[in-house]
Amino acid sequence: MKKSFLLRLVLDGVAAGLMVAGLAYYGLGNAAHEWIGTAMFVLVLVHNLFNRRWWGQVAQPPRQPRGGFDRAWTLLLLVGIAALLLTSVSISHSVFAFLQLGGGFTARQVHTLAAYWVVVLVAVHLGVRWKRVMLAVGGALQLPQAGPLRTCALRLLAAAIAAYGVKSSFVMGVGGRLAMQMRLDGWDFEASTAGFFVHWISIVGLYVFLTHYTLAWMPRSVNNRPKPLVKEPTCNT
Repeated sequence: MKKSFLLRLVLDGVAAGLMVAGLAYYGLGNAAHEWIGTAMFVLVLVHNLFNRRWWGQVAQPPRQPRGGFDRAWTLLLLVGIAALLLTSVSISHSVFAFLQLGGGFTARQVHTLAAYWVVVLVAVHLGVRWKRVMLAVGGALQLPQAGPLRTCALRLLAAAIAAYGVKSSFVMGVGGRLAMQMRLDGWDFEASTAGFFVHWISIVGLYVFLTHYTLAWMPRSVNNRPKPLVKEPTCNT
């Protein structure tokens, strides 16, 4: 695996971590939240520079339905990131305070809504590429090809994370947040900071899990997957 690709994965992982950290606004404070967001946007820009060839193919018709879904979802993610960036600049009190744009209550609402939607959009975006990510990580760590036992263990771990992600979705009120419903209750960071991040990481894992296995279980006539030359390890339960 090329070192440049490994670097891209590391930077993308840091960006994803900053995205989740940015949700802890009341635990970090405004200044830290803004600097975290600024660093995340810089890494998003770097990510797009690395993948500039992908943007050159957007106008071309996709070769298969999966490619069309990926393209549409990525463009939707772009809209979410743009909304998050524009509103963050307008309501800034630290990093971009010198601009004095004076964004009001509506801008704050849109910023909050965009933040939660971007988390979901990024998780699905990652789920589409999860197999590639796992292969890259395995190559970087020089792991041997996965056998049936390790495959089963990884799938059970993924299912456990997804199951906890379902619970966390209710605990964190994800459905209401995505529907822009006002919440009077907030997370008690003095009681448990780690719990906040565990819940949100498991929520991201849930959407990665759903996306990855939904695409993997599609009929071959739909996602046009070539027949594997080597039989994949199975998990018998």
